[in-house]
Amino acid sequence: MNPSDEASSHRPDEAPSASSPGPGAASTASSRGVGAASSPTARAVVIGGGLAGMLAAAALRGHCDEITVVEQDVLPAGAEPRRGLPQARHGHMLWCGGAEAMERLVPGVLESWLAFGARRIPLTSGMVGLSPQGWYRRWRDTHYLISCGRDLLDWVVRERVTADPSVRVLQRTKVLRLTGTAGRVTGVRVRGEDGAERVIEADLVVDAAGRGSHAQRWLTDLGVPAAKEEVVDAGTVYASRRYRSPAGEHPFPVVSLQTDVGAPTGRRTAVLLPIEDGQWLITLSGMRGGRPTADTEAFLPFARTAGHEVVAELLAEAAPLSDVSTYANTANRRRYFERVARWPEGFTAIGDAVAVSNPVYGHGMSVAALSALALRGVLDERGLTSPGLARRIQRAVARPVAMAWTLSAGQDAFYPGAASRAPGPAERLLSRYVNRLMLTSTGNYTVATALTEVMTLSGPAAGLVHPRVLFAALAGPGRPRLTGPPLTDRELALVQSPQKTP
Repeated sequence: MNPSDEASSHRPDEAPSASSPGPGAASTASSRGVGAASSPTARAVVIGGGLAGMLAAAALRGHCDEITVVEQDVLPAGAEPRRGLPQARHGHMLWCGGAEAMERLVPGVLESWLAFGARRIPLTSGMVGLSPQGWYRRWRDTHYLISCGRDLLDWVVRERVTADPSVRVLQRTKVLRLTGTAGRVTGVRVRGEDGAERVIEADLVVDAAGRGSHAQRWLTDLGVPAAKEEVVDAGTVYASRRYRSPAGEHPFPVVSLQTDVGAPTGRRTAVLLPIEDGQWLITLSGMRGGRPTADTEAFLPFARTAGHEVVAELLAEAAPLSDVSTYANTANRRRYFERVARWPEGFTAIGDAVAVSNPVYGHGMSVAALSALALRGVLDERGLTSPGLARRIQRAVARPVAMAWTLSAGQDAFYPGAASRAPGPAERLLSRYVNRLMLTSTGNYTVATALTEVMTLSGPAAGLVHPRVLFAALAGPGRPRLTGPPLTDRELALVQSPQKTP
């Protein structure tokens, strides 16, 4: 094997000094959209102040004089938990496709994340991965992911976006309904903290309210035909806990273990994410018949059942920093808004308000970023008040949504009872091909890179049927299967003696 094909170690970005600037320190002028404001009174409303909402606000900058973000909760002043985001306690991987979309929307955000302790993990040298088809090799790097706590990630984006004077946030304010008609949405009716109701008018309303979106009901109340909705629920439950990393601030790879959906206990996963402050965030998952619980005594035993014991061995003598948190709202759900025959002007939805994917695939944040980037692209091309703008935006948003949906729901649908209908012949053929690609990628750099390109949402799924990928898949892995996790000597020593700090 060529030594350049696999990497043994990588240095992480250095931690910030005490004098590191805040996340919003960059000039707001440099982060404004490309186009000029459409009119002196151009207004937009964004429903939801989470990550998708802030990215939508960033996409609207330069096209609106007033961008009002309506948030029913209180947004924390720092990298702290938010009541409306219970999934923040669990592992989040921001793939490079999503990270680079965020950087285009919010220039400087990548540098700011790293300054506050986030890790830039090179792929694939920085990941030790086990799939049902075997261990992946740690090839030379072509992509990356950003690893940190969700609270830190959201706070950095929020601070940079809200530093722009055109963006204002109404907290403790609930959106009650849309205003307007089936042909055009003109704003939202809200109730403030004092109980008073009022209407906020807007040229464009963007629903970024996430899983709790009421868009379907609000639109039907106006007379808009209901969108087709599809649900694929494998019954996945997550359990997560933070640990003090035995490696300290030294670099350590992401470790991702996954058993087959068809295993006797269903698919189980164990993921170790190195995050800020010298911590490891461990997230376990299991499906119906084999779910993790909040029992601290059962956490490590469950980790041992996720295909290999390496994560449990790493944690055996690591110091826990939190209790175990669980999360069960993990169904794949998609609303096909782009197919509604009479879509109203003045309204669009992005992020989880359109589609939610099982978090095991790590695509939610990246899809939100790519959707916001699609929103900005249509605005740059057409302007805020062009006829048919909202429909064009919804169709543009559907492209990254469809790609992630195929990767998540397309796989979860094979778990018994997950979908209302059994996968058809085309879906079964696609699944067999993906499984063949995954097997081949364990010993073929070309296929491994093509899969990484798609998984990180950095390129189109069409790359998986490029002739060189097809021929490689037909030929198979080429190299023998690895018999154990591809750890370096330093990493292996840490597994064998967790109390040692390299």
